[in-house]
Amino acid sequence: MPASALHRQLMSWLLLPFLLFTRLACAETVVDAANVTTQPLTLTTYVSVLEDPTGNLTLADVQSPEQQVRFQGNQSPGSALAMGFTRSAFWLKLQLGNSSDAPLQRFLAVDNPRVSHVQASIPQMDGSYKTIDTGSDVPQSSKVYPNRNYVFPLTLPAHSEQTLYLRVESSIGLLVPLQLWPVKAFHAYERDDYTAKAWYFGLAVAMILFNLMLLFALRDPIYLLYVVFVSCTAGALAIKNGLAPDWSIFGEPLNSNVVYYSGVSMALAALLLFARRMMQFERILPRLDRVLRWMILAYLLSPVAYALALPYFSRAGILLNFATAVILLIGAGVAAFKRQRSAFFFLAAFALLMLGGAMTSLRAMGIVPTNLFTVDGLQLGSAMEMIVLAFALADRFNVMRREKARVQEELLRAQQQLVDNLRSSEHELELRVAERTDELRELNNQLEAMSLTDALTSIANRRRFDQLLEQEWGHARRSGEALALAIIDVDWFKRYNDHYGHPAGDACLRDIARTLANTVNRSTDLVARYGGEEFVFLAPMTDLAGVRGMANKLLQAVEALALPHELSPLGRVSVSIGVAASVPGQEASAEGLVARADAALYEAKKQGRNQALG
Repeated sequence: MPASALHRQLMSWLLLPFLLFTRLACAETVVDAANVTTQPLTLTTYVSVLEDPTGNLTLADVQSPEQQVRFQGNQSPGSALAMGFTRSAFWLKLQLGNSSDAPLQRFLAVDNPRVSHVQASIPQMDGSYKTIDTGSDVPQSSKVYPNRNYVFPLTLPAHSEQTLYLRVESSIGLLVPLQLWPVKAFHAYERDDYTAKAWYFGLAVAMILFNLMLLFALRDPIYLLYVVFVSCTAGALAIKNGLAPDWSIFGEPLNSNVVYYSGVSMALAALLLFARRMMQFERILPRLDRVLRWMILAYLLSPVAYALALPYFSRAGILLNFATAVILLIGAGVAAFKRQRSAFFFLAAFALLMLGGAMTSLRAMGIVPTNLFTVDGLQLGSAMEMIVLAFALADRFNVMRREKARVQEELLRAQQQLVDNLRSSEHELELRVAERTDELRELNNQLEAMSLTDALTSIANRRRFDQLLEQEWGHARRSGEALALAIIDVDWFKRYNDHYGHPAGDACLRDIARTLANTVNRSTDLVARYGGEEFVFLAPMTDLAGVRGMANKLLQAVEALALPHELSPLGRVSVSIGVAASVPGQEASAEGLVARADAALYEAKKQGRNQALG
């Protein structure tokens, strides 16, 4: 035997005890699934880990003896394996056994929807392995069990042991909470888990609808910014929790980490826009406002960076999120110090949201452990933010009410002071009383005219119409003469308003009102705005034929205006008119006359509009 061969054989004999000792010391603990009956078992300390920096190792490779000795056991206790931000793939080896006399069904769960790639290699009865490839960056149809996390059903034969392999890889922070579940316990947990998620998204939808109503009622853009923020936040949380539909955007699954990070960026961009307007940073903190503008631009551009190279930008994205939270809290604190009232509510509403987001990010980086507050921190913080902001809206209403009461009190105080000053001198009193009386009379006349005039169209308003209707009804009852009434509605006006905008809609109503006033121009007649896009005219001493003629004349006048209306079948603005006339008797009422005109208007609209019926 050559000397070199003999030398190698001697060395192998000498190293054999050491290798056997090392293998025994690192031998994996077999998890007996028969003991997992009512509660899940966290598997962090039971798995052995092999790092694959190249990501090229296959199942056959890691099963080879030279790779088996590289598996590291004795993992640190905890609820999850935290690898941090790494480009390596990791192989996890788990020994499972069944000491019972019957086969067992168990679920192996990776409780983190944000793992990009999860490959499970499950042993079969014939000794082969079934490989399942899933993860957040592949379509959700790849899942073998329909759950927001990655769940793998296992069948363990009686009195058996088997070795499972998991390969995990992520484009962001890699965190692997691994649990073994009894089937019945998992189904109960699953129901509770989805119920908790449903509560949050139900609250988010309610806040979105509520603020949309406020937006339409108050026309304040701050409500639109808040709706966009809540919508983006809810969408990002749906993706974070693995609840997004199995759709794709530009080839990326909707549940992917690229879309998730982009959704968070859009939510924070909307948050910055909302905060700037809410706390008036442009006025009270102009330098900080310029910083926030640059951050908004960075967030709007970040989806492009994430789409091109998320693994290289994910850590920077988290650092930008942290910077946003810190800068916003500092800005809100300074604004609160300057007695900016809304800043106090912002601090209360968004501090919990930012804390929850920070806990979620720290968990992704492996700095804090996995628990209820770190897994669902962003969701809990977002829910609390919505509740606190509801109180802010209530406070805003109370402030307006107190301001109105303060103004009224000041007016009363001013009036009392005026009276006291007038009493100081009889001569001055006479002069000032006369002067103030004239002023008050003029103001009262102006107020009375304003209270009876529609501000938009400058014709009579509903209040003036109601007053004159009662007067003319009483006069017609006493004189036995007919009283006629017409109600006019602008056809398809909502479409006109939505298409051309509210300023154009207001101009259209003014044109209709002017045409109505010019057409119904007898001194005894009254034209008024009835409400919204409805108008009315009252014609004393006029029978049904007469009011029909007046209505047809008005139809022709509106047609002559030729106001364009692209969403109307006629291509122009038109009106529908309902008319009624009556000679008041003891059994009739003014309300009945209005009701008959309104019914005729409804019939005119029903029969195609642009006509007068009654």
